[in-house]
Amino acid sequence: MQYKLLGNSDLNVSRIAFGCMSLGENHLENTALLHRACDFGINFFDTANIYQNGFNEETVGQALKDRRDKVFIATKAGNQPRKDGSGWDWNPRKSFIKKCLHESLKRLQTDYIDLFQLHGGTIDDPTEETIEAFEELKAEGHIRWYGISSIRPNVIRRWVEKSNMVSTMMQFSLADRRPEESCLDLLKENKVGVIVRGALAKGLLAGKPAKSYLKHSEEGIRIVQNLLSNLEHENRKSGDIALQFVLAHPAVTTIAAGIRTKEQLEQNARIFDIPPLTDAELRKLREEVPQFQYDAHR
Repeated sequence: MQYKLLGNSDLNVSRIAFGCMSLGENHLENTALLHRACDFGINFFDTANIYQNGFNEETVGQALKDRRDKVFIATKAGNQPRKDGSGWDWNPRKSFIKKCLHESLKRLQTDYIDLFQLHGGTIDDPTEETIEAFEELKAEGHIRWYGISSIRPNVIRRWVEKSNMVSTMMQFSLADRRPEESCLDLLKENKVGVIVRGALAKGLLAGKPAKSYLKHSEEGIRIVQNLLSNLEHENRKSGDIALQFVLAHPAVTTIAAGIRTKEQLEQNARIFDIPPLTDAELRKLREEVPQFQYDAHR
């Protein structure tokens, strides 16, 4: 496993992180999988208060409480469940962010969060108030660092300008290169670490049947899949190449891989046992796969 400091923080996180959203509903099975991830050197685990209505935090907390000082736990806040169970409403107010934090601490069976993230964000948010909540929680010792989870360039620019965030979680893959236009270089220049989600484009870059994705038509995705297949060799599969493409960008700190099975864990964890993409291979991928732009929230 390789490790990299997350932005300006002191969190030396594994470059493959465990995206806990995909965990099942059995505590014993989840514990075994999370412990196996630790055996592979994974030390960064990402969850959120709304995943499985809080159960996800509970299962992560139960599994990692005996090794709390050896792992980094990230969680998120900002989505407020409706009382009728029909979904969530956005709430970035200070009082709600703090309420979420204390509820997460209880579910995770810990007295601090390594990385606390705003789970979204809009340009109409009371951003200064939200940042104030994170800064106060940090000063109080409840969180070590904070960041945001967002794909909106206008929100990311505002947080870069106004906050001391150390990370941004965002969707980025060979099939979704939108962050290359306006976000990745900005974050790197400001020493904000990038946590990538969606690196396999819902599995389309790792063997799932082709279908339309974002601005890619079904045929467009098939072309990307064929390009990856042509670069396969020995034990390096299409999914490995897709992960290597993301990890090669200098702004990227880690990939939060959605993991549900031992097979998925082993496939992701062995990525650094495989020779990385060459400069020529990276150049070929960048030249032959379209780089789209964000249409909204620019």
